[in-house]
Amino acid sequence: MPRPYASGVVPASADDVWKVVRDFNGLPAWLPAVTASELDEGGSGAEVGAVRRLTLDNGGTVVERLVELHDGERRCTYEILESSFPVRRYVSTFRVAPITASGETFVEWWSEYDADGADEANLTQTFADGIYGAGIAALRKHFDG
Repeated sequence: MPRPYASGVVPASADDVWKVVRDFNGLPAWLPAVTASELDEGGSGAEVGAVRRLTLDNGGTVVERLVELHDGERRCTYEILESSFPVRRYVSTFRVAPITASGETFVEWWSEYDADGADEANLTQTFADGIYGAGIAALRKHFDG
């Protein structure tokens, strides 16, 4: 089972970064690959079970359900319900942690999924670099001004 992963440092406090990324319906504000997000279920998007419908910059759509939102550990886990990605049982986690020495934030994002063997390498690179790594870079830019 593949486990794409990316991490990085964001020049802002963990509390400030968490305020931005914990909004389950807020991806278009900071993630360039997502042009729109609409809640299908879960009015505020802050409750487990909320379902969002994302429109991607390539015109594709992804429907995801919030599985866990843990403010104390600054961690969010979600699963894909429908997608143009050829994956099955995709579950992803995003975590934010303070870097106490600098006041910055360590961000990590990963997933586990099932897919046909022929698709795994391309999907793993797309998720790790094209979504998670690019998303963390976009957060850096968001807070860098």
